[in-house]
Amino acid sequence: MEQLSPCQKADVLIESLPYIKKFYNETVVIKYGGNAMINEELKQTVIQDIILMRFVGMKPVIVHGGGPEITDMMRKLGKEPQFIDGLRVTDQETLEITEMVLLGKINRQIISLINNNGVKAVGISGKDGNMIKAKLKNPKLGFVGEVEEIDIDLIHTITDKGYIPVISPIGCGSNGETYNINADEVAGKVAAALGAKKLVLITDVKGVMKDQSDTSSIISHIKTHEIRQYIQEQIIGGGMIPKVHCCFHAVTNGVERAHIIDGTKLHSILLEIFTNKGIGTMITN
Repeated sequence: MEQLSPCQKADVLIESLPYIKKFYNETVVIKYGGNAMINEELKQTVIQDIILMRFVGMKPVIVHGGGPEITDMMRKLGKEPQFIDGLRVTDQETLEITEMVLLGKINRQIISLINNNGVKAVGISGKDGNMIKAKLKNPKLGFVGEVEEIDIDLIHTITDKGYIPVISPIGCGSNGETYNINADEVAGKVAAALGAKKLVLITDVKGVMKDQSDTSSIISHIKTHEIRQYIQEQIIGGGMIPKVHCCFHAVTNGVERAHIIDGTKLHSILLEIFTNKGIGTMITN
């Protein structure tokens, strides 16, 4: 790879300066998922991006998923996953496996990576401090919940001490029951509750595209009033629908901008936040 000259490096820093000033002391919620959680090189660059954000004065908050790892563990234990409309059917045994993978494995790995790079992180789930109150989404899905309320006190306590919160998408019901919740939904609701400046969803696709077979047809900016039309025209479909709905909720509830970015691209977070061009699809109200 061609090395940048000192002058080119200076140009990069100068280009990023307005963004550093704009986001100083602001909260950015990052939904961490997809191949960027599995590929070792991508994993390292995502963590480096988040570390840099913290060192230039931002307050990153991470919400992580873990679908592929949960599926893998279920199969290792002889249990075949079932899905309805893209959501995992979660009986008691599946719920226990989900908690084990999210809290015992993935959350710990992310914390270790951050700690090893000179910043301190704290792992929590929505059950800690009764942070995420949830209700049953659909009886057919079992212990799958939808967010009713977010208590942000614990998140503020962590960020005010200079730590990065790493949140597993597990919530608690009114009677103490545990619910598995879609990580995109949790990220959107957390961003809205915190009044975050940005919500960034890391995915395995470049963003919303007019033509799924043409990666150059990416739609760089969508306003909320255009979303329904794009869904009707099937430009937004499948697994992109819940991600766009998550962004819609965030930007109609106080978040300035939401971004769906390609986590398979190295340093995609930095490219989105610190450069003039940016990448992916931005959604605004």
